[in-house]
Amino acid sequence: MQPKSLLKTLSLSPGNDTNAWRIFHDAEAGVWVDHFDGRWLVQTRAERFPDYLKSMAQGVARSIYWRPRDKSAATAPEHVWGEIVTERFPVKENGASFWIDFGSGYSSGIFLDQRLNRRRVGKSAGAGETVLNTFAYTGGFSVMAARSGATTTTADLSKTYLDWTWDNFTLNGLEPDDHFGVKGDAIEWLKTFGRQGRRFNGVVLDPPTFSRKKKGTFSTDKDYASLAGIAAAIVEEKGWILACANTHRLSPAQFQSDVVSGVKQAGRSVISCERLPMPPEFHGDEYLKSLWVVVQ
Repeated sequence: MQPKSLLKTLSLSPGNDTNAWRIFHDAEAGVWVDHFDGRWLVQTRAERFPDYLKSMAQGVARSIYWRPRDKSAATAPEHVWGEIVTERFPVKENGASFWIDFGSGYSSGIFLDQRLNRRRVGKSAGAGETVLNTFAYTGGFSVMAARSGATTTTADLSKTYLDWTWDNFTLNGLEPDDHFGVKGDAIEWLKTFGRQGRRFNGVVLDPPTFSRKKKGTFSTDKDYASLAGIAAAIVEEKGWILACANTHRLSPAQFQSDVVSGVKQAGRSVISCERLPMPPEFHGDEYLKSLWVVVQ
């Protein structure tokens, strides 16, 4: 029998232009199910797969993969039901296409909690503009900006993820050679662009919650003001920063205070600062904080 806390309706598709979304979200019980065009990727707090999901998947999904959240980030999910997925496959989100790979470890290619933020970037970027996407992973924000005509620069530590970014570009009919990619620490690249006098119409900041660097560590809870300041220094007048933080420790008000403080420390002023919501299916677990900051 299913626990009462889990007797919830599966979330419906966000629209005809999207077939990847969080279909089941129960943070209290520790069960999260991402739907990738009929393939389910399940994460659980417990070390045992919740068998009731197999009955919930009937007529909705054709395969289920699962991994406990405390497993190593490099651990690929385990096949537990339905078709076996042997190769990467494309999904649609906001009309764009992205490659998904269940064998890649912790994340399969896109973080679904960023769907509305990716859409915002796509709607805000325009032809002739420049957008810098830092901590870019597989380049989802870059794809959305490029689809709108912007010239993008994508920064990530991993060559594997930069190559994945270019594959996503090609999947969307975009020419990778028309854009730029830089491998290495995103914060160091932000500083380098500042020294070079480069400016961007938009900058995306989506750092890991915690990371170790040669010159120390970075934590969203302690260091975001500094990061926002470095980014503000290279934003064009009336340009924007999308600042994201995946953390339960910072309240929305404290995160906003940190970001605005960082912008001011850089000698810039804030024209507007808008809090952006998570997708509606991520209910009851407001861990992702997002701000759309327009800088003078």
